[in-house]
Amino acid sequence: MASNTDIIWVNRAAKAILLIRILVGWVFLSEGIQKFLFPESLGVGPFVGVTEIICGALLLVGLFTRLACVPLLIDICVALYSTKIVTFMKNGFWGTLHEARTDVSMLLGLIFLLIVGGGTLALDARSPEGLEPKSQRIDVVKGEISNWNRGMGFVAGFGESSSA
Repeated sequence: MASNTDIIWVNRAAKAILLIRILVGWVFLSEGIQKFLFPESLGVGPFVGVTEIICGALLLVGLFTRLACVPLLIDICVALYSTKIVTFMKNGFWGTLHEARTDVSMLLGLIFLLIVGGGTLALDARSPEGLEPKSQRIDVVKGEISNWNRGMGFVAGFGESSSA
């Protein structure tokens, strides 16, 4: 049985993951839409735009979260490599860091979501079978926290649970 502290951390973690999902999903969704509103090139822009729209929307609702992160990780890595190298040559180290702050934030957000998944407030967690592996799911109603989460220190106050 989970303690009240465990349930509080589960709720906080769920809200934090939701916030990260909204942040990353909204940025990619809006950037994808802008690729069609303000087209700059006819190359891979439409393909990247569609990818950003679809995967960004999936992140927003928390459906196939980890799967949606993969194409976006490729997208952001290509964007960092292809645009920030030129910026580095032109603006130097600090100018490039300034220009790359959003891209790096999105990269870190995607890595986070790839590691932890969509969380309990995602459609992934609402499906009957659950799209997340059983070892990573949390059943707050029954007060059960999986051993995987307890061992990772993710839920129980970032340490071992007192109810173990």
